[in-house]
Amino acid sequence: MSFMEKISADIKTAMLAKDKDRLSVLRDIKSKMMLEATSGSGEVTDETAMKIILKLHKQRTETHQLYVEQNREDLAAEEKFQADVLETYLPKMMTEEEIATEVKAAIAQTSAAGPQDMGKVMGILSGKLAGKADGKVIANLVKEHLAK
Repeated sequence: MSFMEKISADIKTAMLAKDKDRLSVLRDIKSKMMLEATSGSGEVTDETAMKIILKLHKQRTETHQLYVEQNREDLAAEEKFQADVLETYLPKMMTEEEIATEVKAAIAQTSAAGPQDMGKVMGILSGKLAGKADGKVIANLVKEHLAK
């Protein structure tokens, strides 16, 4: 079952359950994927779909943080719910220890000697860990390990 088919099936389930909040999130996902399909090759791969979901999740999480800082709990709760629904479609994220292991392996592979080689290491890691780890966490760990 492709990712698009799974979203469509979940939309049907949410409609039958009359779960309006979940339905709106799922429709948002589907609309973003349809938009990508019409602007691109006509079909959205599972990898592209994961990137879309990851971007939407990151937006919801950042908005949630903003609302919490501004003491808008009503809006924060809605964003948190949407982020949680999106999270169910994301692969399990890597822990910092797992990312650090990958960083060490990439540094050894590229023979990186210092901060000037960060681009080489990030090039390998960004492709390898796409969708599995946050880019900021990866960059911080690479900086930390190259500074040693």
